[in-house]
Formats: sequence, structure tokens, C-alpha cells
Amino acid sequence: MFDARRISFLVVLTLAAFATPGCSDGGSNPPLETPDDPLVEGPITEPGSPFVAGTAGIALSEVGFEQAEFFISGTASAYANVGALSPDGAWEVEAADTGEFKTRALVYRPIDPEAFSGTVIVEWLNVSGGLDAAPDWISMHTEAFRQGHAWVGVSAQIDGIEGRGTGSIAPLYLKAVSPERYAPLMHPGDSFSYDMFSQVAQAIRNPVDVAPLQGLVPERIIAVGESQSAGRLITWINALGKRYGLFDGYIVHSRLGGSARLSQAPQPEIDTPEVVNIRTDLRQPTLMFQTESDLLLLNSLPSNQPDSSNFRLWEVAGTAHADVYTLLTGQTDLGDDPSVAEVVETTDGAPLGFIQCERPINSGPAHWVLKAGLRGLIAWMTGGQALPEAPRLQVTEDGTAFELDALGNALGGIRTNYVDVPVAKLSGLGQSGDSFCRIFGTTELFDAATLGELYPTEQDYVDAVTASAEAALAGGFLLRPDADLIIADATESGIGGE
Repeated sequence: MFDARRISFLVVLTLAAFATPGCSDGGSNPPLETPDDPLVEGPITEPGSPFVAGTAGIALSEVGFEQAEFFISGTASAYANVGALSPDGAWEVEAADTGEFKTRALVYRPIDPEAFSGTVIVEWLNVSGGLDAAPDWISMHTEAFRQGHAWVGVSAQIDGIEGRGTGSIAPLYLKAVSPERYAPLMHPGDSFSYDMFSQVAQAIRNPVDVAPLQGLVPERIIAVGESQSAGRLITWINALGKRYGLFDGYIVHSRLGGSARLSQAPQPEIDTPEVVNIRTDLRQPTLMFQTESDLLLLNSLPSNQPDSSNFRLWEVAGTAHADVYTLLTGQTDLGDDPSVAEVVETTDGAPLGFIQCERPINSGPAHWVLKAGLRGLIAWMTGGQALPEAPRLQVTEDGTAFELDALGNALGGIRTNYVDVPVAKLSGLGQSGDSFCRIFGTTELFDAATLGELYPTEQDYVDAVTASAEAALAGGFLLRPDADLIIADATESGIGGE
């Protein structure tokens, strides 16, 4: 039985020195500008408690973390382009209209300052379902717990606060969930979201009076965003990433084709191109993390770009835009349960709550690989080895389908035991209809006869999973604690033999 706070999520989806933020070149190219300093109020303790969809299933105190919420206000600018917005992302913008705002930032941080890693993950909260959700926190939180990273979720868009969008299935935007708590918030519209995000980041990196990290000093800050938030983060990076030294790295997760508008009604509508790359003149490294759904269903394939000195594109075989982990098991995972590595086939619409999917949804390896990407990006940001380059998923000549192996799994891309030692056909495609289900992909478990043929004994299966997990670990696409969980699950699975 899942409570509404968790089920609600199912509708959505280095610093070399503190004085030279955002520089990987020793500070030789300082930032041109600094955002305005907003007013920070908090921690906000009443009435009620903070809300972000999908995160209520974990008691943070059990892993040595705590939460605090802050209201952040000021005057934000919308932007207009100076010259054309080109597909290469090398954009120049100027301030346009201004609007007053008051938003919120939710902070998860280690209770013990000595446990703080120095890394802060700042997530552009996702409003695809008409409410604030934190898909990247859910995907990466066990690595944050292990390492002691802080996380800040930013309510950058109006839908999460006011619920004015068309995607909401349930009234779970902030002012509906807790009217008294969130009554002071006000949002002037999404044209101002980019500057609002900048000002929250400024309050984290360079606090004036109230510090959202409450005494923790950030050494490096990573901006992350998934799905619709990835599209807005791309526009932020291309328009403002060269202007400000706010972030030391970026994770753009499950982007769609193109990117979000620079400005929209009631301000002038300024569209970005159908194909948008991340600009290549950034000093900060970027990981673009893509699933099968993103490339073909959501049309990100035309916006693919080659790896470069500060850019990596990872495409992961057997993955979907959202999956069993982000929609269910990740919302209670403390990082120590091997069963989270199971490939499961959910039926009868479970675990989707408000909406029914015709087919079992994807239970692939996206979150495992994303955690490795986070750790590798931090190493890259702090002067270590760059993230490894990864093979691309293989698509047909006309670009409309993936090349598949004999068992129906995609060829190419980042490989894990989920596709190289499979117990199912895992895909980012295959759901029908126009609901959220279509981005959840599919799982088709093999029958007992097929499993017996593939793995004559249980030990054959365990040995194959172990070899595959160790290969992914050696390649930089899996972390040791997660590889151990995957191997432990294989040992306990009973798969193999008749």
C-alpha cells in the first residue's frame, strides 16, 4: 500500500578554490557577471511540512541526513536573445522584463558537518505532472547518502507552485498540498525561471544573511535536471552558463529534442531550434544521460553531439525515461537491499496508481549507471580522469528503431548484465496510448524454458552476472557497492537450470 505522497510522483514524471567557482582551467577565465542576491528566509518550520513528490518514503534521519526548507525571493529577469539562437548552443542573451518572485528551495544535507563531501546537487524540480517532483534525487540518492552530498530541490516553475499547467492529474502543486504553508509563494511565470534558478544557486554558493546549507561550505555545485527540467537546464546552460560561475558541472538527464523556450507567454515567445547542442566552450564538464525512450520516442536523437573536452553523452541499453526504480522501489531504497536489482514484471497497472499501463513497465539499469556518472563527473570536476566515452546505441539506417539482438534487447550503448545476461526483454518503447505510460517502457520476462536454455545451472547465471557487472565496473559505468548488490541478487535469485 502506497500513500498519496509517494504515489503522486507517479504522474510525472571544481572548484580548485572557493574563490574561483566554476573553473576547470585554474580560474584563468573568471565569470563575467554575478546574479542578484535574493532574500532567503528560513528554515520554514510551520505550518505543515515540506512537500516534493516521491521522496516521503525514506526517513532521512536513518541515514544521517536532515531536511530544511527555505523561501527565496527577489526580482527576476526574463531574457531575450541577441542574435540568432543557433543549434550549437552558443547563445547570447540580454535581460528583458522583470518580475517579483518568492519560491522555495528544499535542502537535504548530512546532519554531521564532518560527513559533508563538499558537493551540492541542485535539481531543477520536474513539473511534467503539474507538481514538483525530484526524479534525479530518487535516482541518485543512495550515492548521495554514501558520499555525504547535499541536495537542493528548486521550485523554478509556476506549475509546481500554482498548478496552472495542463498536465496535472491530481491537485498536488504546492499551494494545493499545503495552502497555509505555501501561501506566501508567488511566481511571475516561466520566462523568469532561468533567473530564479540562478538566484537560488547564488544563495547557495554565496549566501548573504541566511545560508540554505546552514553552515556547510560548498566546494562544488552540480546542476541537474531530468526530462522537461533537462530541457530548461539546456536553455539555462546555453544562455547563462558562460555568464555565471555558479556551477562546476552539469547532468542533463533524459532530454527531449531541442530545448525549452527562452521566453514564453505572457512575455514574447522565443523558441529555440528543433536541434540544440550543449555549447562546447564551457569550462565545466557536462554529462548528457539518455535512455532508449529519449532517443526515439522523445526525439532527442537529432540533437546528439560528439563527445568533446568537456562533454560526454551516455546512452544506456535496456532503459526507459522512467521505470520501476524511479516510480516505486527507489522511493524507499536505502542502498543496502539486493532485491532492488531484480528485474520485475509489474502487472494490472501496478505500480502506477492514477493511470493504468497496458504492459509491464521497464525495470532496467538506468539508476545504477547514473550513480556511476555522478561519481565520475565529480572526479572529472576535481581534476581527475574525465568520464569515459561510451558507445552509442545502434539504430536502424532510417533512425526509427533500435538494432536488436536475438533476444530482443538493444545493441550498442552502455552495457550491463541487464541486457548482456538478460532475464527479460527490456525496452524504452512498447507502451501504447498518449498517457504518461508511453515513456515508462516495457519489461517482458523470459519463460522458464528460455532461462533454462540460457543458464543451464544457477552457477552459470551467477558467474555470467558477476563477469558482466565487473566489466561495467571496470569501464566506469557501475560502482562497487552497486555491483555487489547486483551480484548478491543474482546469487539469491534461483535463476538457472530447469
